[in-house]
Amino acid sequence: MGRKRLQESADGRPTVHTVAARAGVSIASASRVLNGVGGSPETVRKVREAAAEVGYVPNAIARSLQSQRTGLVALAVEDIGNPVYVEMMRAIESVVAASGRQLLVHATGGQIANETALLRRLAHRYVDGMIVSPIRVTDDHLAALVDSPVPVVVVGQLAADAPVDNVRTDSRTGVGLAVDHLVAAGRRRIGFVNGPLDTVPGTARDAGFRAALAGHGIALDERLVEVGDFRYAAGRAATERLLARAQPDALVCANDLIAVGALHALLAAGRRVPEDVALVGMDDTELARMMFPQLSSVSLGSAERGRRAAELLLSRIADPTLPPRREQVAPSLAVRASSAATALPAPAPRTPEVTA
Repeated sequence: MGRKRLQESADGRPTVHTVAARAGVSIASASRVLNGVGGSPETVRKVREAAAEVGYVPNAIARSLQSQRTGLVALAVEDIGNPVYVEMMRAIESVVAASGRQLLVHATGGQIANETALLRRLAHRYVDGMIVSPIRVTDDHLAALVDSPVPVVVVGQLAADAPVDNVRTDSRTGVGLAVDHLVAAGRRRIGFVNGPLDTVPGTARDAGFRAALAGHGIALDERLVEVGDFRYAAGRAATERLLARAQPDALVCANDLIAVGALHALLAAGRRVPEDVALVGMDDTELARMMFPQLSSVSLGSAERGRRAAELLLSRIADPTLPPRREQVAPSLAVRASSAATALPAPAPRTPEVTA
């Protein structure tokens, strides 16, 4: 009697039945070996040899359905072209890859509808977990986070009672570091180019700028404050608008992309940096070190926030019963040529006016 015809799947690929028939063992025995459960040394040898002979490839989808694990982790950010998210993504990918998983990256454009829809699609369990960094946080976000069937870690500011793992920084304090530095360098007409005020970072950085000026006894001149968005072109346009109505001797920018736009606007207007206008960005990305002059910038620890978020997510996947955790990464200032402290001479003392 000839050899029994080996069973194949509908698309012609070898199946567990194929391997079991070739190895001369039961389907259950072949399945245990192929799924790493084990068996007698002889059975393991036979099944592995048979699998190699017939070209058996495990069905990842079927295995994920059985284990409730996909081996995938998602990251959702506003703009994958922003260097701050690139640094965060690299750190997350390193941690995720070390765990044997793969990272999927989504760009949301900062649109609330996109982010909440993405969170709700987690109900289909196409990933084991997600890290999300929203620039706006609404009640819809919080509801989707709480209802998620898979773990989610948020990088950014959340309410203190939000029942979600959270990694944050303190950009309000970060802006204060920039203002302190500029005041120490003798600057007094300090301007601020911000992103949208309806975003979490925009609101925090505006508050930080105003509080820092007040802390130094400097009256706020609203002509020195301009709002755009967090991209290069908007940063340049916002700086051009500011320069058309005011004469700053320093600018703080809400991120490095804005700061590069501001640098180009200043140079195009014939302003020397830092001699005429000192310039400080935020995020301290590679972009800050690539400019000429190199940009001073406030680091908000994007890579460190990404690393911690990935570690929190993996531990949450391993143990869903852990209580919500919150971690904070402190800001720091990197001073470079764009805000050199010696660039502006101290103002000459005023001669008191004599009045009758």
